[in-house]
Amino acid sequence: MIVQLTGTVLTATATTLVIDVGGVGFAVLASPNAAAAARPGEPTTVFTSFIVREDSMTLYGFATAEERELFELVQSVSGVGPKTALAAVSVLPPEEFQRAIATENLMRLTQIPGVGKKGAQRMVLELKDKVGELAVIAHADAPATWRDQVRSGLEGLGWSARDAEAAMDSIADLANSTPQPSVATLMKAALQALAK
Repeated sequence: MIVQLTGTVLTATATTLVIDVGGVGFAVLASPNAAAAARPGEPTTVFTSFIVREDSMTLYGFATAEERELFELVQSVSGVGPKTALAAVSVLPPEEFQRAIATENLMRLTQIPGVGKKGAQRMVLELKDKVGELAVIAHADAPATWRDQVRSGLEGLGWSARDAEAAMDSIADLANSTPQPSVATLMKAALQALAK
């Protein structure tokens, strides 16, 4: 899985970036924030989601890891694909989307292109318990935090997002100690916490 690209912007439009990473040009369908921040000839970092379909392989790029998480979360709603998920990220910042789901603000959710009243109701129903999983990332261009890496590892091993969050909360003191332990050490501690 490709979760982040750092390289030089070769071309940038309102919706697409081409980023040179070590001599390889990656075409990325970008969120408005990621596209607005990119300047041809300058270095950039985008957080990515790689979607493989029967007839295509598409890389989507975001300004923050939180935007990427929202994109992936919205796709977990039945009947919602990458196009609608990208529209959701484009129209609502992650905090605002989270608030709209938590308060069941259907009017706000129907502002997403392609989402009608029934679609908004389905989003609320299916995401109400999940919106708390959106990570709060302090800096838009920050590298993946230990929480991102441990969460990804735990979920890759089959643990639910809720279990992963609980395990990370239980090892937060260890993670914030000085010097900071390696991700491998934190992963091991998280697995031990889940085994209890």
